[in-house]
Amino acid sequence: MNKATVKYAFLKSLPVMAGYTALGTGFGVLLSSKGYSFWWAILMSITIYAGSMQYVGVNLLAGGASVISTALMTLMVNARHIFYGISMIDSYRDMGWRKWYAIFGLTDETYSIVCSDSDLPPGVNKKNYIFILSLMNQFYWIFGSFFGAFLGNTLSFNSMGIDFSMTALFVVIFVEQWEKNKQHLPAILGLAVSTVCLIVFGADNFLIPSMTGNVIGLFLLRNKMRKEGNCL
Repeated sequence: MNKATVKYAFLKSLPVMAGYTALGTGFGVLLSSKGYSFWWAILMSITIYAGSMQYVGVNLLAGGASVISTALMTLMVNARHIFYGISMIDSYRDMGWRKWYAIFGLTDETYSIVCSDSDLPPGVNKKNYIFILSLMNQFYWIFGSFFGAFLGNTLSFNSMGIDFSMTALFVVIFVEQWEKNKQHLPAILGLAVSTVCLIVFGADNFLIPSMTGNVIGLFLLRNKMRKEGNCL
């Protein structure tokens, strides 16, 4: 764990720190508004660590959802991790004990950063960089969750609309990736397939079909996108 690797990971994590601190705070406030203490926010952020699912989980907890309903909802919300996680197999190979945490800590934002870092500076160890980056990003999320829950239990204010913040983050990530990459085929494919599935299956049932359609399309076009420098 040399200083160059730690410093580079920290610098690359700064945008995530800003986003995760704000979004984690929103999650903590939302959770506290349902009557849960800040310890719940910390525990969920350590063990679940899935921003969108944690937002959904607040309503599941408050509504007393069954185990089966919770499992199905988790599958639908987090199914995308299976698909883009496959593309990280080579990057995470031979990481030793660090691999298991790196797999657990792979979020949309961490994935986006790792994919954009094809050429690391001299002296930066890729395996350690991925591990440290993942660790830092989760720390930001835990801190934000704790701060939001503590704030929500201390002050009283209207939390309406906070649950939309995760959607806003995904929109920002999409725009950023669109601007960075000259090849827009994956983005266009995702929009097209998702739109069709939304029309055909409806808002409550389109997620899994759209994810399946996207992974099939990406698989068929993987050779073309590799040549264009996409992280697939």
